[in-house]
Amino acid sequence: MRTVGVVFGLAPTLDPLFVAYVLVFVAAAVASFASVAATSRIEDPDTRRGLAALLLTTGGWATAHVGFLLAPTVELSLGFYTVGLIVGLAAVGPWLYFTSAYTGRTLHHDRRLRTGLLAIFLVIVAVKVTNPYHYLYYEPALVAQPFPHIAVRHQLFHWLVMGLSYGLSMIGYFMLYERFRQVSYDTRPLFALASVTILPVVLDVVGFATPHLIDITYEPIGVALFAVGLLFVYFYRFQAVQATGDRDEPTILLDQRDRIREYNDGAEGLFPCLRAGTALGEPLWSTLPDVADALAADAPTIALDRPGGVEYYHVSERDFAVDQPQLGRLVVLRDVTEREQYRRELERQNDRLESFASMVSHDLRNPLSVAMARLELARDDRDDENLETTADALERMERLIDDVLALARHGQPIDEPTTVDLSTIAQSAWMMVDAPDADLEIEETRLLAADADRLQQLLENLFRNAVEHGRSDADASLTVRVGPLSEGFYVEDDGRGIPADDREAVLESGYSTATHGTGFGLAIVSEIATAHGWSIAVTESDEGGARFEIRGVEPE
Repeated sequence: MRTVGVVFGLAPTLDPLFVAYVLVFVAAAVASFASVAATSRIEDPDTRRGLAALLLTTGGWATAHVGFLLAPTVELSLGFYTVGLIVGLAAVGPWLYFTSAYTGRTLHHDRRLRTGLLAIFLVIVAVKVTNPYHYLYYEPALVAQPFPHIAVRHQLFHWLVMGLSYGLSMIGYFMLYERFRQVSYDTRPLFALASVTILPVVLDVVGFATPHLIDITYEPIGVALFAVGLLFVYFYRFQAVQATGDRDEPTILLDQRDRIREYNDGAEGLFPCLRAGTALGEPLWSTLPDVADALAADAPTIALDRPGGVEYYHVSERDFAVDQPQLGRLVVLRDVTEREQYRRELERQNDRLESFASMVSHDLRNPLSVAMARLELARDDRDDENLETTADALERMERLIDDVLALARHGQPIDEPTTVDLSTIAQSAWMMVDAPDADLEIEETRLLAADADRLQQLLENLFRNAVEHGRSDADASLTVRVGPLSEGFYVEDDGRGIPADDREAVLESGYSTATHGTGFGLAIVSEIATAHGWSIAVTESDEGGARFEIRGVEPE
């Protein structure tokens, strides 16, 4: 090692500026190390790891500066300085890792990038550690201003490394700036905190260019301030920005006690009571009771009077936590006005349709009952083929009325499906079908979400269709099977099947191959399936019979 003259040892005087330097870097080290525990509150694990590593390296960096100032010998002081250079350079990696994870990027998972940066880091560390033998990085000197201390004269290699470090750091700042610019939160406090980490560069320049400050890196001070502000002052906003990304939906962040901690511009525009800023820290139930009620309801939709008319919003939530304990909830309001208006209009149409069908049924059944009563009296008096034809026509009209009512009622959407057993419903439906020469086989049961009554009606109609239309002749036996599919179930028979050209038409209203059929049986099946949100397809069974596959069924 080159000699640098006098060994100063511990500062010979309690110079106020010297004491201030020591206290500031001690505070930076303590703040950094103490904040590591608070990173456990961060939800995203990669962001949590990145910020914790940044604080650890920054705390080590500040500690090395304290050692540099207080070391009793030149050699030890320069040793601390070299450690500070190494740990300070190492802090760039966690900074990039943190900013990449926080902004939703994947740079921190790029193995080639990480390997390349590690290789560069190791080369630079080797140069720094061996500096006493070549002095390519810095040369030590003793100076008396602004207080007696060991100074270093940086060489070209140092400035190249500094340029690389600041260049990589700026990539992290750019990622943060872009995220802050995209989100609909007031991110000015977060941007100001991030900018605090840049301000020490000004002190670096002053220390290099003037004798008023010592020539040392001041970045640990900025990172410590950034950590304290981020984790203890603007933590909820910091979390909300990452959790919501660039979504425009109104979002509200609640703490563990359901108090409002943050909200974005969308929520502020939706609820005027949030604009004054006095809602922060207030309970959700007292500030936005409609939203609180919607979260507790089974159908979380609220209606809001807006300048353009009534708007509907679906209120959803998700826990905002890191394992345990729960930190709070993120409430998101999604505009479903168009869907809700369509649903309400559909309900009105269905109500009108059922009302119309009931009215028509009532108006038709009265004269139909009179006609059938008169017909029975006429048939008691004489046996006439024309009377039998009339009876068949009246009975068909009665079936038509029943089917029209069923079509109107079963086509309405299913609001509250329940858990039902396919086997149990199928057996109940089979008991309602007159099929003395047919057998029902249930391959395997399953639980599914459905309206039990309408599902039974669907199966009854499929069973009745198989019994009435599936036989090749009146005396032939018939087997009907019910079994599960990966996303639903099927009903098939071993009868004569349905021609390929007719498979779509059989599900339409009014289609029938029987003289006395109404053509509504399979149409009702299709309507019930649609009301559940299911799809139905007609195909052929392995035995050549008809096979109906119902898919899109929600399992239980």
